Amino acid sequence: MSSPHSEQARWFAEEVLPHESSLRRYLRGLFPSLPDVDDLVQEAYARLIRAREAGRVSYAKAFLFTTARNVALDIFRRRKVVSIEGVEDFAALSVADDQPDASEAMNKQQELTMLAAAVRDLPERCRQVVTLRLLYELSQKEIATELRISEHTVKAQLAKGMRRCADYFEQRGVATLRRPVPETEEAP
Repeated sequence: MSSPHSEQARWFAEEVLPHESSLRRYLRGLFPSLPDVDDLVQEAYARLIRAREAGRVSYAKAFLFTTARNVALDIFRRRKVVSIEGVEDFAALSVADDQPDASEAMNKQQELTMLAAAVRDLPERCRQVVTLRLLYELSQKEIATELRISEHTVKAQLAKGMRRCADYFEQRGVATLRRPVPETEEAP
């Protein structure tokens, strides 16, 4: 007969640990400004274990990724680096822990994962501009100052990034609401 502790250790080793490397990639892609994700991953593990003990975990991987994302957002809120409204583009795709429809939650989690992958696939400068604009809500002028580039370059990189993210989604069969980019926003 196994003890509850050994059962939990087995569950953790089989259901959670295999996802650690993909979780770290996911977090680095979604939150590239986080210097180290070790503490974040450990906090996500602690929350996952507490939730499992309370009987609230059906799918360990989905719960782990959602919890880790929420831990990262909590860190940003505490640091006042980003307001809650500042992540509305990402949060619109996020999964609420108490959402009743599991299939809808998984679909939204997949969309969030796909968005993170789309942003990760952008060229470095473009990824930096898109992240600073969408996640941190910096203005074009602030981004230009932060990255030491012109505002015109920021505008062009942002337009390019949004087009490439939309293309990424469309190539995978996910419809997007495309708005034509005015010619003034195009790169020369």
